[in-house]
Amino acid sequence: MSLLLEPSPEQIKQDRIYAEMGLSDEEFAMVEKILGRTPNYTETGLFSVMWSEHCSYKNSKPVLRKFPTSGEKVLQGPGEGAGIVDIGDGQAVVFKIESHNHPSAIEPYQGAATGVGGIIRDVFSMGARPIALLNSLRFGELKTDRVKYLFKEVVAGIAGYGNCIGIPTVGGEIQFDPSYEGNPLVNAMCVGLIDHKDIKKGQAHGVGNTVMYVGAKTGRDGIHGATFASEELTEQSDEKRPAVQVGDPFMEKLLLEACLELVQSDALVGIQDMGAAGLTSSSAEMASKAGSGIEMNLDLVPQRERGMTAYEMMLSESQERMLIVVKKGREQEIVDLFSKYGLEAVSVGHVTEDKHLRLVHKGEVVADVPVDALAEDAPVYHKPSREPQYFQEFQAMDTYIPAVENYNETLLKLLQQPTIASKEWVYDQYDYMVRTNTVVAPGSDAAVVRIRGTRKALAMTTDCNSRYLYLDPETGGKIAVAEAARNIVASGGQPLALTDCLNFGNPEKPEIFWQLEKAVDGMSEACRTLQTPVIGGNVSLYNETNGTAVYPTPVVGMVGLVEDIDHITTQSFKQAGDLIYVLGETKPEFGGSELQKLLEGEISGKAPELDLATEQKHQNQVLSAIRMGLVQSAHDLAEGGLAVALAESLIGSNGLGASVKVEGEAVSALFSETQSRFLLSVKKEDQEKFESLVEATLIGEVTASSELQIESGGNTLINQNVEELTRVWKGAIPCLLK
Repeated sequence: MSLLLEPSPEQIKQDRIYAEMGLSDEEFAMVEKILGRTPNYTETGLFSVMWSEHCSYKNSKPVLRKFPTSGEKVLQGPGEGAGIVDIGDGQAVVFKIESHNHPSAIEPYQGAATGVGGIIRDVFSMGARPIALLNSLRFGELKTDRVKYLFKEVVAGIAGYGNCIGIPTVGGEIQFDPSYEGNPLVNAMCVGLIDHKDIKKGQAHGVGNTVMYVGAKTGRDGIHGATFASEELTEQSDEKRPAVQVGDPFMEKLLLEACLELVQSDALVGIQDMGAAGLTSSSAEMASKAGSGIEMNLDLVPQRERGMTAYEMMLSESQERMLIVVKKGREQEIVDLFSKYGLEAVSVGHVTEDKHLRLVHKGEVVADVPVDALAEDAPVYHKPSREPQYFQEFQAMDTYIPAVENYNETLLKLLQQPTIASKEWVYDQYDYMVRTNTVVAPGSDAAVVRIRGTRKALAMTTDCNSRYLYLDPETGGKIAVAEAARNIVASGGQPLALTDCLNFGNPEKPEIFWQLEKAVDGMSEACRTLQTPVIGGNVSLYNETNGTAVYPTPVVGMVGLVEDIDHITTQSFKQAGDLIYVLGETKPEFGGSELQKLLEGEISGKAPELDLATEQKHQNQVLSAIRMGLVQSAHDLAEGGLAVALAESLIGSNGLGASVKVEGEAVSALFSETQSRFLLSVKKEDQEKFESLVEATLIGEVTASSELQIESGGNTLINQNVEELTRVWKGAIPCLLK
């Protein structure tokens, strides 16, 4: 039981207790000005979480305003639980990505699991049924026991939650790099389907309407989780272990089904997930968005522990909880609906007209603050920005062309690099076929999930090469968006929109803020050219350990529409005799490449260039050819270049091989990471039609030999048995984990 006396307003001010909660002196003075008095302990807590970067975006708002957020198909942009895009026939796709980085660094299993649980709630709080999960993960090199432990536990946490709730985990990406040694990144994405008529928003309309609490009881887990996510990790971070919540996927499954039944009821006015900052954010944001207020009696909140204070209840981030507003007089219907699922639905308050959040506990008013002050009026900072010295040095470097003596050996080594190697060890732990709609499973360019009762499907991917972003954030930002779109197109889909998770270091350092600004500039430009608006996302800053930041990692989660399931395309070659093409010219571009990392042990120089007009042209050509039935396989050329893409297209092709001729400088032809390139295979009888549509270069053909042969000017550069390529590619990660 909590019997500690809370400090008085005078003590909070005098002893600067607010600073421990994350408020600066200036911010505390602002709170005093807004209230016209010194806040009490609970009120200080409300402001500290709502004004944290995690909830208010106070350091990133000026940058986020650069994103294009609207388009003819966008039904809901940023600002709600998740974004929504029209896919025709009265249906829409709902999706969002969020980070759970700091909790996963400290308690990897629960950190990852609750990340999955939270993003699922964001999607079904809109009224949508979740149909797929993806993730984007970053770890240090798989060399230390700690990194191996984090990797294994994060994957187990994602699998544990997703598999239990019965939503397939269909795709994702993993990058290993020393910059993530102390601060792994765990970003979870959820995709759902909805009928336009069922779209719900998190708004508390209608004075006198009842505010109800549904789902799990409130405990002391996750208190100040949002604040913890808005500071750097240090040696002391393990002491923050109580700030990590514990998830219960079985409870969430019941909550999901109950909420999807609830959205069919005309008694429902608004619904919002209790995510970061729990009851505080859900109540303040729902009232603020509706231009109303909320009064709650905290004695009525279902509690898991005895003697909880108002502060603890409002700041708890216990999982599997939602806040709903229902029409006055219809409460019993809601109670009955939730009790069918064995869940509690309790009336805890009502909507008011005075735009205040008023909290009553044990008969006393323990907090009374304007909702807009919490939700809308957080301070916004225009942080100083400075181009880092390292960037100027990299830009001044000569073009780096690696020296490779043994091409065969180099290809095998590249296939063993954990970022390129097979992630089967990971996705074998995920149930990616549950609900039986998964058409393209993990391992291809994008995952594809069919939409039941139609000929349509959704392609989905997460992408970001943070090495390019470190070398040149603006170019790297463009590439992250372009690569995601390229993966959707290679799968037969038309890119629709994206959600992003901006993972960066401490924005109070001018060099880090510069990285954030430039990355968003690049991403925004790519979004405009490729017509993929940003419909929501999340910012995760302060990803630093003992002063060292992770690489700038703005992960792009993208969804595309496959108009007909016959258009679904995968990366593996299909039959002997097909012609192999490369679309896009190859230049000597190795800055940030897998080959540079392999040979030099670190990265430097310039990132590969990206011309967005060329990118768009190539994507349009490929998608047109796919829709005309002219493409047997499609794969984007990414990490490791052409040689790796050819190997990946042969692995899993059931014994096929390839005979290819390349021109020009051999190392570039094989391993350069030039952008805007596709590897395509086409039936011989379609050659003429295909070449009239796509400006690609014929480089060889698929053979029945199970050998990869690449030659140049009469010399054999690579001659490899596909079985051997498969063995090293599949064995790399399990071997490192032993």
